[in-house]
Amino acid sequence: MIVFKDVLKKITGAVVLSALLLGSAVAEEVATARQIVDNFQAQLVAVMKEGKQLGYAGRYAKLFDAVANSHDLTKIARIVVGKEWEKLSEAQQQQLIDVFSKLSVASYAHNFKEFSGETFVFDSEEETTRGGVVIHAHLTIPDDKDVKFDYMLKEKGSSWRIINIIANGVSDLALKRSEYTSILQRDGFDALIAKINEKIDNYSKL
Repeated sequence: MIVFKDVLKKITGAVVLSALLLGSAVAEEVATARQIVDNFQAQLVAVMKEGKQLGYAGRYAKLFDAVANSHDLTKIARIVVGKEWEKLSEAQQQQLIDVFSKLSVASYAHNFKEFSGETFVFDSEEETTRGGVVIHAHLTIPDDKDVKFDYMLKEKGSSWRIINIIANGVSDLALKRSEYTSILQRDGFDALIAKINEKIDNYSKL
């Protein structure tokens, strides 16, 4: 006759083993910095291939999760307003994150709207002195010059997230920081939100 304690031990052991195996599987599934970039680029190309049929709204919907799952939009929003971030209320900070997230998706939906044989190619990967990773890649465009992309990523929790993209030597983050900080300091928070919403609206029409 099996003693109840023995059964309990076996059940407990099985549960612990399952938890360990599950934890190991989850750990193995954590994407590397390169995988984050590769997956995002693949999603961009997939949307480009359906770009005309999807239209702007369709591309936006398809890319929303792709951007959210590959970019650290909260960190980017903080960086683009610099020291002004600390002067904002929590409600304003959240509003800025929300509207900036929409702007990021809108810009991709606008700029990657059709496909003519473009291909993303991985070039190299390097670690930064501050614990980040830079993925160097380029976009090949038939009958046109390649576009060089440098993706800067930092760890967020157990994953990696893009915090800046440099295209042909031009930092998207630096451009936004210069413009947004100036508007915020000169005209105030509401003016900045209005300006970003105007950009989003323009992307949807072009």
